[in-house]
Amino acid sequence: MKTMLIAAAAATFALLFALAAAGAPPSKSGTFVNYSLGETTGTTCPGNAACSNIASEPAIRADGAGRFFGSSENGLGGGTVAFRSTDNGLHYTTLVSPNSVSQTNDTGFAPGGGDTDLAVAPDKNAAGFYNVYVASLSLANVDVSTSTDGGTTWSLNPVTTPETADDREWIAADTNNKVCISYHDAPQGITVGCSPNAGLTFTQFASAIDVNHAFQISENSIGNLAIDPGSHTIYQSYSAITTAAETACAPQLGVVAGTCNYHGVYMGVSTDGGATFTDYPVYVNPDPTVGYGHQFVNVSVDRGGNVYAVYTDDHHVSYSFSTDHGKTWSGPYLITTPSGTQIFPWSTAGDAGRLDVVYYQTPYFDGTSTPDNYPASAAWTVGFAQNLAATTPGSAWSRQTASPVNHYGGVCESGVTCTGNRDLYDDFGVAASPTTGFASIIYSDDQFDPSGPNSAGCDATTNNTSSCDHTAIATQTSGSGIFGTKKK
Repeated sequence: MKTMLIAAAAATFALLFALAAAGAPPSKSGTFVNYSLGETTGTTCPGNAACSNIASEPAIRADGAGRFFGSSENGLGGGTVAFRSTDNGLHYTTLVSPNSVSQTNDTGFAPGGGDTDLAVAPDKNAAGFYNVYVASLSLANVDVSTSTDGGTTWSLNPVTTPETADDREWIAADTNNKVCISYHDAPQGITVGCSPNAGLTFTQFASAIDVNHAFQISENSIGNLAIDPGSHTIYQSYSAITTAAETACAPQLGVVAGTCNYHGVYMGVSTDGGATFTDYPVYVNPDPTVGYGHQFVNVSVDRGGNVYAVYTDDHHVSYSFSTDHGKTWSGPYLITTPSGTQIFPWSTAGDAGRLDVVYYQTPYFDGTSTPDNYPASAAWTVGFAQNLAATTPGSAWSRQTASPVNHYGGVCESGVTCTGNRDLYDDFGVAASPTTGFASIIYSDDQFDPSGPNSAGCDATTNNTSSCDHTAIATQTSGSGIFGTKKK
C-alpha cells in the first residue's frame, strides 16, 4: 500500500509539473543591463574606475518610492557594504557602511559582516523616509543597523539574543518602525525576535517551531522571514524532516545519517505579531531522500496577501502558493525547465498574483551528481522567471537569462562546511520597483572582466576563483513588470 501511495503521489507531482509548463500565456520577456558595484563610499556605478568590490552573498529590497537598497558582506568581522539606486536600478551609489566602526573609514574592518540580509519598512517614518534595516552576524550576536534617512546615516544596534549562539539571520519590517529578525539558535531551533522601535531594542523572542513540530528542532534548514503589511501576519519559511521517527535517519542526528532528508517544506505563521507561531506544511515529498534544505526555502507576499513558498531540490526550482494566509497550500508547480540545473532561488511579489523568481542556472545536468561535483564545463548564469497569474494553477512562466556567465564548475551548498568551490556562497536576491514594476537583481560573480574595472588580485590568471569574487547588478530595462499601479 505504501508503494502504491508513493507512486500515486509521484504521478500527481509529475502532473503538476506538466501543468506549470502550460496554461495562461507567459509574461513578456525583458532585457537586463549588468555591471559591477563599488566598495568605496560615494562611488556611483557603472562608469567609474572604482566600480569593483570584494563582497558577496548580497541582498536587495525596494522601498515604496521606488528606491533600491542593496547590501553585501566582506566576511565575518569585515563588515557590510550598502548601495542605493534612485534611478530604477540603472546606477547604484555605495553608501557608508551600516556597521558603525566603518562609517569613518573604508578599511574593510567592522563588526558584523556575516550572512547579510536587508529589509525596508512598508510605511514612511515621521521624516518621510522608509526605514532601511541591514542585519549581519558577528561572532557573538546579530547586528541590526537602521537608517531613518534613506541610507545616508546608520545606527548600529547589536541584538542580545536569549541564546548563546546564533546563525543565518534574516530580517523583515512592518509599519514604520517594527522590525523582526529570525535565526538558527542552539540546538538549531528557529527563533524570531521583534523590535517595536526600529531596531533600537528587541524585547520579544519566540520559537517559530511549535510544540507539535518540536521533533524538527535540530533537524531543519531555516529559510527567510517575511511580513504581510496588510494583515501584519509574520511568515517564517523552513524545510525539515516530517515525522519524529525520521530523527533516526536525518542528516544531523541520525544514526544512519542521510537515508532520509529535509523532504518537507513548512511555513511558521504568526497572527499575533510574532508572540506565537503555528507551523503548516507547504509540501511534503513522498520520497524521503529528497532534500529542500538547500539555500534557501524562500517566502514572499504580494499586495493581495497571497503567500508564495519557493524551494529547490538541488536541481530544479518549484513553488507553492497560499490564498488563506499560509494555512493551506497549492502546489508544487515547476518554475524552471525540467532540463539543466537551477539552484539558490529567491522571489519578490508585486500586485496580486504577480511573482518574480531568480536562481543560478546551468545547462549541465547528469541526473546523479550534486552541483558541488559539476565539471568545469558547467557554465552558470542568473536565471529570471516571471508569472503574472501565479495564484492560478497551471499558469505559465516566462524564463530568461539575466546575466553573462558568473561562474564555471562546481557550486558548494554546504555553507561553512563546504570543501568545494564556494564563490557563489549561499544566496542572492531580487527586488522590484513599485513605480516601474521592473526588477533589479543583485548577485555574486567570480569572472575577470577584461574591460574592467576589477578588484586587486583579480586578473586573467585568477579568473573563476575567490580572488575575482564580487557583487554585481542585473537591472531589468524592458518587458513586463509585477506592479501595475503605483503605491501611494
